[in-house]
Amino acid sequence: MNQSSENALSTQAAKNGEQRLEFDTLNEGAGETADVSLDMILDVPVTLAMEVGRTRISIRNLLQLNQGSVVELDRAAGEPLDVFVNGTLVAHGEVVVINEKFGIRLTDVISPAERVRKLR
Repeated sequence: MNQSSENALSTQAAKNGEQRLEFDTLNEGAGETADVSLDMILDVPVTLAMEVGRTRISIRNLLQLNQGSVVELDRAAGEPLDVFVNGTLVAHGEVVVINEKFGIRLTDVISPAERVRKLR
């Protein structure tokens, strides 16, 4: 923005009783020089979810579900589960049973670079 445009905006803002705010310029590399300690975030809780599959059904069909109903999913038997952390896919895995409890063995972890690429 040139100087005359800035002056025109300042004049208009002053007439409307508004104040003009000035912000410091952010430097791209400014955060890189600061010491970042991961200890601050290690105890932050996150939601871990395993997804067997998905399907879309109408509300009419949903209301007709009862005990013993079978819902077909979009995934074949034996395919790996998706593992999500706060809604972001982070891995694939398979179901295991240990001491009569279900668990998941991770078979493929999505790289951090790939996760960031998918966010864009």
